[in-house]
Amino acid sequence: MWDDKPFCCYGCKTVYEILNAKEMDQYYEIQPMSGIKIEQAEVGDKYAYLDLDEIREKLLIFSDGGISKVELFVPTIHCASCIWLLENLATLNPGIIQSSVNFPAKTVNITFKDKEISLRQLVELLVSIHYIPDISLNQLEKNKGKNADRDLLLKIGVAGFSLLNVMLYNFPEYLPGGELLETEFLQYFGWLSFLLSLPVVFYSASDYYLSAFKGLKHKMVNIDVPITLGILTLFIQSSYDIFTGRGIGFLDSLVGLVFLLLIGKWYQGKTYQALSFERDYKSYFPVAVTKLINGKEVTTPLKSVKSGDHIIIRNQELIPADAKLMKGQAKIDYSFVTGESIPVPKKEGELIFAGGRQVGGAIEMEVIHEVEQSYLTQLWNQDEKKASDHSTLNTRINKIGEYFTVIILLIATIAAVYWLFNNPSLALFAFTSVLIIACPCALALTIPFTFGSTMRMFGRKGFYIKNTQVIE
Repeated sequence: MWDDKPFCCYGCKTVYEILNAKEMDQYYEIQPMSGIKIEQAEVGDKYAYLDLDEIREKLLIFSDGGISKVELFVPTIHCASCIWLLENLATLNPGIIQSSVNFPAKTVNITFKDKEISLRQLVELLVSIHYIPDISLNQLEKNKGKNADRDLLLKIGVAGFSLLNVMLYNFPEYLPGGELLETEFLQYFGWLSFLLSLPVVFYSASDYYLSAFKGLKHKMVNIDVPITLGILTLFIQSSYDIFTGRGIGFLDSLVGLVFLLLIGKWYQGKTYQALSFERDYKSYFPVAVTKLINGKEVTTPLKSVKSGDHIIIRNQELIPADAKLMKGQAKIDYSFVTGESIPVPKKEGELIFAGGRQVGGAIEMEVIHEVEQSYLTQLWNQDEKKASDHSTLNTRINKIGEYFTVIILLIATIAAVYWLFNNPSLALFAFTSVLIIACPCALALTIPFTFGSTMRMFGRKGFYIKNTQVIE
C-alpha cells in the first residue's frame, strides 16, 4: 500500500511514485489494468558499458551537434498505457526531445540531448519505470545491414517508373482501332519505350543475369537461366521490331515482368526478416561483462574477454564463456541450453559451461575458453553441420531447378522449331512465351517459405527446431 492505493509489486509502486511526482498519473486512466508484474530492477553498474564510446557509437542511430537518436527494443510494451508513457518520456527528463513507439516491433525511438542525459542514464530511466530494454551483442551489428536493400529498392523504383511510362506509350495499341494510329506516332512511342527499357534491362534485371552466369560458370543450369533468356529474348525481339519499323514490340511486358520479379524478391526479403530466428550466440550474450582487473571492477566489451580473465556474474546474468567458479554460491539455470528449469548448484572450482544463467548473488569466475570457443557458441555455430545441411538443401533445390529448367528449355525449343516450319514469324514469340509463362519463381520460394512458416509456428509455442531436416 502507498498513498492509500494497493500495488501488486514494487515495480508498479515505483512507476506510480515517478508519474505522480511528474503529474502524469493520467497514465492509469488509459487502461484500468495497465502494467504487468515484474521483479524489482537491480541497476547499479549494470549499464556502465553504455558509457564506453565503442559500444555507444554502435548503438546510436544518429549523433551530431549534441543531438543523438537511439532505437531500443523493449519487450514489455504490451498496451496503450505503455505507449502513452514511453511517448511522454520528455516529461520525465528535459534532456529527452522526443520519443515514439513502434508497437508491432516493440521498439521505442528516442531523440535526446547527450549533454543533458547520456545513453546510460536514458536506459537507466527506462529501467527505473520498469521498461527494461533488451540490449544484446547482436544488436550492435544490426545497423550494418540497414541499407542492404537500398540497391534493390532503387532497382524497383527504376523499373516502376519505366513501367508506368512504357504502358502509357503502348496503351493505344490495346484499344479498338489502335492499329490505325499513324506510323509516325508508333515509331515515336517505340523509340521512347526502347529508351526507357534500357535501364530496366541493363540495371534492374542485372541480378538475374549475374546469377545465371555464375550457375553456367560452374556448369550448373539454375532457375534464373530461363528468366534471363526470357528477358533478353523479349528485349532483342522488341528492339528488332522497333528498329525495322514493324511495331513497338512487347517492352511493356518485359518491363512489367522485371518489375513484378523485383517486387517478389523484395517481399521475400521482408518476409524472411519477419520470420527469421537469429541462430547466433550474439542474440543472447550480453554486450559487455564486468571484469576484475587488480581487484577493481571494470566494464569490458565481451569481445575483449580472454582466457584467464576473472569476471563477475550477477543475478540473472548469462555466463558468456566456459569458466571456473572461483568465489560465491552459484546456482545455474541451464533451461536455455538443456531445457531443465531447475537451477543446478555449483561448488568453487567446478567448470560452468556458457549459456547458464546465475540465480542468486554475484559470483567470481575465471574464463577457461573464450566466447567464440565456448559451449553455447559451438551449440549455435556448428559450422560443419550447418554447411552440410545447407549444402544438402541447396543440392536438392538446384537439382530440381536444373531438371525444371532443362525441361522448360526443351519445350520452348520444340515450340520454336514447330512454328519455324509452319509460321516462322511466330517461332520467336512461341519460344519467348514458354520461357515467360514457366517462370520458376514459385519453385525457388516454396522450400524457404515452408521452413520459415513451420519454424515460426513452432516458435510461437516456445518450441525450437535446431535441424531443418526435421521439418523436411
